Amino acid sequence: MKRLQHLLEYAALRVLLFVIDALPVRVAVAMAHGLGDLAWLAMRRRRQVTVDNLRRSGIAADAAAARRRSRQAFRHFVRVLVVSVKSDSYWRKTAIDTCIDWQMPPEVGALLDDPQQGVILASGHLGSWEIGAQILSHRKPVLGITRRMNNPYVDRLMQRRKPRHRFELTPKRSADLGRLVGALGAGKVLAVMIDTHARERAMVVDFFGRPAASHTAIALLHLVTRKPIVFGWCQEVAPMRFCFHATGPFRFAPSGDKQRDVRTILEHLNRELEAAVRRCPEQYMWGHRRWRVPADPASPP
Repeated sequence: MKRLQHLLEYAALRVLLFVIDALPVRVAVAMAHGLGDLAWLAMRRRRQVTVDNLRRSGIAADAAAARRRSRQAFRHFVRVLVVSVKSDSYWRKTAIDTCIDWQMPPEVGALLDDPQQGVILASGHLGSWEIGAQILSHRKPVLGITRRMNNPYVDRLMQRRKPRHRFELTPKRSADLGRLVGALGAGKVLAVMIDTHARERAMVVDFFGRPAASHTAIALLHLVTRKPIVFGWCQEVAPMRFCFHATGPFRFAPSGDKQRDVRTILEHLNRELEAAVRRCPEQYMWGHRRWRVPADPASPP
């Protein structure tokens, strides 16, 4: 039964991709909004997670605002997927440099333009994260860590559809330390999403004032390799028009207390992500269960 379900999902996706490929960008984006609205209506459990997260973060002041923003988040998530699919064919006809505005300190720009300098990029599921990695790879080779989809047929199809240029992906569970360190030594950008729930090798730090289990790998990689950390995210400003924001570079001197150093780095990066989300909350993926760690009973709901 599971195989039949996967095959049906795969067939439906092939039909949807055929339609998306045939549509102009603006029509495809409008369709994405409609699909996002349908998903918002149909996926009650995920919608409730989104509403709860918006309330917990303080981004939405009341239930009505949380529902309104949750609908925006659903629309944006589907739009991210559709625009990512359309981007490859679009950039065959349009120079990618005309689609992106870079907003970053000169020091960060110099690091990205130095072919010998490895950079650790901290980011989150904010803005157009798939597009951001593709755009960045036109400036410097990028290695990203990804999670395999549950449906193997869909996973293979989407892997084939993703534009590559100088953007590589390594599966999350098979990503070994040697390859990650080697990528940094080769002058690549190692892109790490810092806002997923960590089941293993985790440290609990606050995110929007509530405890969240964060992966320690990015902090440990910085302490081991001494490569600078940059926080970056790609904001969608119009169909196929983006602004890549970056802050840093950040360098943290070891104090001799590894646990304290890791906590300092993770707390700093979470604050960077919070600030970016506050600038553009409708483009954040609020639907994932970020806060699975029980909150302090004394803290406000």
